Amino acid sequence: MKILVTGAKGFVGKNLCWALKNVRDGKDRRFEAVVPGTDRAPLTIEEVFEYDLGNTPEELDAWCAEADFVFNLAGVNRPQNQEEFMQGNFGFASTLLDTLKKHHNTCPVMLSSSQQASLTGRFGNSEYGRSKKAGEDLFLDYGRETGARMLIYRFPNLFGKWCRPNYNSAVATFCNAFANDLPYTVNDPSVELELLYIDDLVDEMFAALQGKEHRCEFDGLDVVPNVSGRYCYCPVTHHATLGEIVALLTSFAEQPQTLMIPEIPAGSFAKKLYSTYLSYLPYRKAAFGLKMNVDARGSFTELVHTHNAGQVSINISKPGITKGQHWHNTKFEQFIVVKGHGLIQQRNLNDPEGKILEWEVDGDHIQAVHMLPGYTHNIINLSDTEDLVTVMYCNEVFDPNRPDTFFEKVK
Repeated sequence: MKILVTGAKGFVGKNLCWALKNVRDGKDRRFEAVVPGTDRAPLTIEEVFEYDLGNTPEELDAWCAEADFVFNLAGVNRPQNQEEFMQGNFGFASTLLDTLKKHHNTCPVMLSSSQQASLTGRFGNSEYGRSKKAGEDLFLDYGRETGARMLIYRFPNLFGKWCRPNYNSAVATFCNAFANDLPYTVNDPSVELELLYIDDLVDEMFAALQGKEHRCEFDGLDVVPNVSGRYCYCPVTHHATLGEIVALLTSFAEQPQTLMIPEIPAGSFAKKLYSTYLSYLPYRKAAFGLKMNVDARGSFTELVHTHNAGQVSINISKPGITKGQHWHNTKFEQFIVVKGHGLIQQRNLNDPEGKILEWEVDGDHIQAVHMLPGYTHNIINLSDTEDLVTVMYCNEVFDPNRPDTFFEKVK
């Protein structure tokens, strides 16, 4: 399959082109075979034609002759005058379709439109919306005339990596501001946005390539799923207020100080927003120091905290040193030695025989050892020359007011 992407250097274009090239080059192997029980089927991509302002009409002509599928992402969002909306959004669409028609190429064509094309509510007087609606009507007429499959998507607010701040995405603007310590303005924190993440958009584009697009009609801004609908939509979007977005970004920006990893369940808006925020971090913020608690025995450094799943730390023990010698009621830990040679010992406090459980551990044979509640435990560096490095997971963040840690030698 040969694919033409117009507007290839824009936000959506860059993300889509990289995804297509990953499949083309065998770096993304999800589409190599049928997956039973899913819609996933083989997909072979031979060429990705990337068209943007720097390309020539001759290149567009040649690529329209060869394309098996066209993603039309080209358009104007922030022109210097209102007339450029119609020229950039309707005018190029006409050129594209005329060129395909010249070559008798009736391949499927996807159009990137906008919610503003509904011309309802706050978009009722949108010049941008009128230009997008004109483009939609042009595509629908072309589809009726040629029989080509038209895929018209009215996208809501988009966000994700490589989105241009201070342009047409509030999320990109806020992420860039928090990442770079810039001022920002929220006039009404209660305003709610419908948000589409770039990876969810790209997933839908791959579904469209395979003829599995989600079709609909629109009732104003509302999607009405309809397998025979004239329009298409991305089934995964999120709703969040400006206030909620700013609150999340505030917690993300504080993470180097709090060590608190935000709650980011699979598929959640918070997870996608956090990835987006991180993509705007400057060099000076991409790395940050951690507090090392150093003494004669070595060091102990907390790495990350979580709201509901505890913390992860790194412990370094100098040669011959024993650490631990304590027990917990409810707190539990895992010790994972990643460098050096050590011995982990545990004893059940209520074992009348005082039996000691032992695990000899080293960085060449990594394993996780549970520190059991009600067992006093330690870790001993058996080396005379090498530090013992242990990753330690604990199911709760340390609370000095309720440490649940009680000194007791193992033996």
